[in-house]
Amino acid sequence: MQNNIYMMMDVSEKRSGISGYFNSDKQFNQLYPESIRLLAARHWTPLSVARKASFFLAAEDGMRILDIGSGVGKFCLSAAYHSPKSHYYGIEQRKDLVTYAQSAGNTLGLQNVSFIHGNFTQLDLRDYDHVYFYNAFYENLAGTDKIDERIAYSGELYNYYNRYLFKQLEQMPAGTRLATFYSLEDEVPPDYHVVGSDMDNLLKFWIKI
Repeated sequence: MQNNIYMMMDVSEKRSGISGYFNSDKQFNQLYPESIRLLAARHWTPLSVARKASFFLAAEDGMRILDIGSGVGKFCLSAAYHSPKSHYYGIEQRKDLVTYAQSAGNTLGLQNVSFIHGNFTQLDLRDYDHVYFYNAFYENLAGTDKIDERIAYSGELYNYYNRYLFKQLEQMPAGTRLATFYSLEDEVPPDYHVVGSDMDNLLKFWIKI
């Protein structure tokens, strides 16, 4: 019993020590260099969105939640803090962004988050329970803001990624939860039903029927 009390105190003290980072987006973004902070408003999930999405996706303990196009890990890290009884996985094709995400995760000391360097088409979504999607494909469209110019962009890639994700989501079991932010919804199969929304409908919550 005494060991359990000490363990609870350690977890509480750790959360207290990092809580300041989650008070505002400005505070959280201090985890990253200035070049990354300048991209935050356009490309990284706001803390308020991550918190709400995590409560929806982690409605049960022990869930494995995937963030497609996780960037510098802001969603995963915030969700891991607010809903600590589930594990969050971020897949990102830019290696430097994965490195920034891992560095921020090390600073925060969160144990329920993992980052993967790669393209999401290398994954089988059935290895995960639920999905978060902040329209990671949108920058492939002409005239949109890009994170950088180091990867290929095209309308063909936008369509390919959407079709791939659509088919992957189709294969997920009934009850799968999906949270989308700023999505054009091209990737959402018809058997996913909206069960809630927030942020003027920019954040939507879906469940597969």
